[in-house]
Amino acid sequence: MARPLAVHDQHDDFADAVRTGLAQPQKVIPARFFYDHAGSELFEAITDLPEYYPTRTEVGILSARAAEIAELVGPGRAVIEFGSGSSAKTPLLLRAIAPAAYVPVDISAEFLQQSAAALATGFPGLPVLPVAADFTQPFRMPAAIGNAPRLGFFPGSTLGNLAPFAATDLLRSFAATLGDASWLLIGLDIAKDRETLEAAYDDAQGVTAAFNLNLLHRINRELGGTIAIEDFAHRAVWNADLGRIEMHLVARRDTAFDAAGQHFTLPEGEHIHTENSYKWTRLEARLLARSSGWLPVADWTDADGRFALHLWRRDPGQMQP
Repeated sequence: MARPLAVHDQHDDFADAVRTGLAQPQKVIPARFFYDHAGSELFEAITDLPEYYPTRTEVGILSARAAEIAELVGPGRAVIEFGSGSSAKTPLLLRAIAPAAYVPVDISAEFLQQSAAALATGFPGLPVLPVAADFTQPFRMPAAIGNAPRLGFFPGSTLGNLAPFAATDLLRSFAATLGDASWLLIGLDIAKDRETLEAAYDDAQGVTAAFNLNLLHRINRELGGTIAIEDFAHRAVWNADLGRIEMHLVARRDTAFDAAGQHFTLPEGEHIHTENSYKWTRLEARLLARSSGWLPVADWTDADGRFALHLWRRDPGQMQP
């Protein structure tokens, strides 16, 4: 198994994002910075929570439909998993489709190395070629996959973290990265009642709160921050007008701190917007695919209609009326 391919230093990206985001009228820190090693471990803990239905629901769909997916995409593909995390769902797919190689792509290099090594142990004959990268930016694919046709794997409804225009841009980037003969298997969460959604992002044990607050710990650890963590509270709300769950860090009291070489002040009640999680109807998902260079081929949901797994094929871009 190869070591992860390196990318540019993410420290400067994080510092720039904190300086820029906390200087805005609506303060923001992009969600991609959740996933340092501690954040990645906390997210894996979230996926096991009783309130957090997406992971176990998607696993159930993948388990039930893996044979159908394999028949549609065919054997011998290099599987490129965007935002692989622990790769917990990946074995279900790899066992079904007889892949040529597996390329996990994740922003947390240390966590990526651990999970890739664990997966390689379970698939001793499979080339596992990890890439440490922010998949929302261009990155270099391993040369070892050669000309093998590609299947992108993007589970977990991670696409929902992006605004619709940015989601479209990312899917177009995936199409360019994966190539003309490629397929994409993607998980998308389905819009549903407020109670279920808000509970999924504000669990009773406080694990999601710890995940959100870890952003502030990370600023203190990596950017010389002086944030009093106890000055902030986690908040998750369903914004029905925009079709998304929003996560915020809300100032419990007037607070001031240094971070990334600058000084910031927040009055009580001001919030830092840290994440969106858009939810999609089936029609919206199909329109999203067609607008970003993909042709919907199949989709599957659980019996309760809570989550959907979609299979798309690269659209050759034929002329339309």
